[in-house]
Amino acid sequence: MNSRILVTGAGGNVGRELMRALPPGSARAADISPATIIQALGSDIDAVRFDFGDPTTYAPALENISRLFLLRPPAITDIPRYITPFLQAAKRAGVQQIVFLSIQGVENNKQVPHYKIEQAIRAAEIPYTFLRCGFFMQNLATTHRDEIRERHVIDVPAGKSRTSFVDVRDIAAFASVVLTEAGHEGKVYTLTGSQALDYYQVADIMSDVLGHPITYKDPSIPKFIIHQRKAGRPWGMTMVMTMLYTITRFGNASSISDDVQNLLGRPPISFRQFVEDHQSAWA
Repeated sequence: MNSRILVTGAGGNVGRELMRALPPGSARAADISPATIIQALGSDIDAVRFDFGDPTTYAPALENISRLFLLRPPAITDIPRYITPFLQAAKRAGVQQIVFLSIQGVENNKQVPHYKIEQAIRAAEIPYTFLRCGFFMQNLATTHRDEIRERHVIDVPAGKSRTSFVDVRDIAAFASVVLTEAGHEGKVYTLTGSQALDYYQVADIMSDVLGHPITYKDPSIPKFIIHQRKAGRPWGMTMVMTMLYTITRFGNASSISDDVQNLLGRPPISFRQFVEDHQSAWA
């Protein structure tokens, strides 16, 4: 399949890995800071400034694009204001497929932004592929990095429930296939690892690999919200995180899918392997 691909959020964890996984020269990297993309991926990358809040950036990003990888920035919760206009621009530009990075179990939680984006994509009548992903392993090396590195704790309100974590490298490999191979339009995939772990097990694995104790704290929802706000998280992002961890508390993030294994022909990356590969994040 010959197509020019636009990767939104190319400066983030998933976007960077996807740019590396796609065939060289097949994709344009879009982010609010092209310099960040170039610094991470090299000066030969086709990088363009893109901002969901600035419609003047839509047309240059979408020029000669036939396939789109759509990633919702964490701070965006107003879908009609920021996402729907971009979908309309993508349709006008002739985009033939949208691969949207959604979340596991979204069909049962209509309050999260991802559900609203899925509905907006369907309403736009652009062929789509939804990747409903489990919790990113990399969240522990980014969003929760400082508390693990500085206080040696995992401070999330997930209770004793299990989570089927997924490595973003597997997501990128999977997305690369569905963006460059025919036959994935109209499909919905669930991407998880091969294990469902509770955060006590997560802390034990991290303790073993890092060589010092990591403790799982299970704060109440109000304490979690207060902590995130004190840490400078935007209100919208804090509430989305709270909703997702509440879903986890009720056991809705524990199911395991074989989609990664079936499409890539190999097992998903294990949580232990992820920690071993990212030790420097918590050094």
